[in-house]
Amino acid sequence: MAAARNRQEVSAWRPSVPGVTEVFHAHFTEYAYPMHVHEAWTLLIVDDGAVRYDLDRHEHGTPHDTVSLLPPHVPHNGSPATPHGFRKRVLYLDSTRLGDDLIGPAVDSPDLRDPVLRLRVGQLHAALAHPGDELEADSRLTLIGDRLRAHLRPRSVTDIPRRDPALAGRLRELLDERVVQGIALDEAAALVEAHPAHLVRSFSTAYGIAPHQYLMSRRVDRARRLLLAGRSPAEVAVATGFYDQSHLTRHFRKLVGVPPGRYRNSAR
Repeated sequence: MAAARNRQEVSAWRPSVPGVTEVFHAHFTEYAYPMHVHEAWTLLIVDDGAVRYDLDRHEHGTPHDTVSLLPPHVPHNGSPATPHGFRKRVLYLDSTRLGDDLIGPAVDSPDLRDPVLRLRVGQLHAALAHPGDELEADSRLTLIGDRLRAHLRPRSVTDIPRRDPALAGRLRELLDERVVQGIALDEAAALVEAHPAHLVRSFSTAYGIAPHQYLMSRRVDRARRLLLAGRSPAEVAVATGFYDQSHLTRHFRKLVGVPPGRYRNSAR
């Protein structure tokens, strides 16, 4: 019974996404963090229960509809704020994602009530859980970083997003050229000489679909042709740029409605 009451479940990994030093998921019922610091930014959402913590000698809380951003080098602690503890998902981000100039504003306002931001952080965690979805994760994290900066720093008129169909067209050409091998967001941004966030927004505005969704659509189209030609799902996954067969299956089912093996067997 004591073990059931004092539950500690953790999962941690380092994804292949620039700027993310660690992903950490945990369920604690009684454990309390002592005062400590991190070198990285702590981006935290709570899925169940709540956490209370002290940051810079001020008490804060994290109900499930809040996104909390704890700055590096600033001491904080943490403990359950409900009898059944809390379940949380955390990203640790280095200074390439959020600069030190935001530390002061984050100390003043670490808890952000923003349903869109909360949704996007949850979607990012889902993408980070699957190898092969790094372009999606990087794109989502780039837009999340922009939204965090907008909360912590007043925006000027020049920060307002603008349409750029020519830029979107250049990115589509890059994606079309690299359907199988793919391309990292930073590399694409460097090739077209644009800020990554502006690049993602321009593409999504011009085509009504995010860059990672466009790339996966192109890969699934190729997979359909190869499956109808009699190739096995395992062979098709390699030939079309998916991380492995399960990666192909997940995206194929999402876009076609059935898994690739069943689609192949339906061919006449």
